[in-house]
Amino acid sequence: MPLTRITTLKGRSSEEKARIGEVVLQTIVDKLHVPQNDRFLIVEELERDNFSFDPNCLDIDRSNGFLIVQVTLNAGRSAEVKKEFYEVLAEQLHQQCGIRTEDVFINLVEVTKENWSYGNGIAPFIV
Repeated sequence: MPLTRITTLKGRSSEEKARIGEVVLQTIVDKLHVPQNDRFLIVEELERDNFSFDPNCLDIDRSNGFLIVQVTLNAGRSAEVKKEFYEVLAEQLHQQCGIRTEDVFINLVEVTKENWSYGNGIAPFIV
């Protein structure tokens, strides 16, 4: 069950943010093989003075359309699965939302299953 956070500069419409979220969540389902109903998403908008990023790090030309997609998920996916996820997500955000692939920063944070409680203070994977 991933927890996904999308961080972007303020200024995108509600419709744009909703579409970005849908594209990200569907790509997680399709490429990271999580169940369709595992949709936990935070969309965070920040003013430019609270959202710092290098416009040229690693020779990638970033614009103010830059966004960060951070997914916390259970450990265990192969490097090949992750690489395909990165490629497909950047391309889907470009095709479906008009976001430049250069502006898509993706970070996966892997944790073990005992690091989750889904509600009621219960940790279902700790026995």
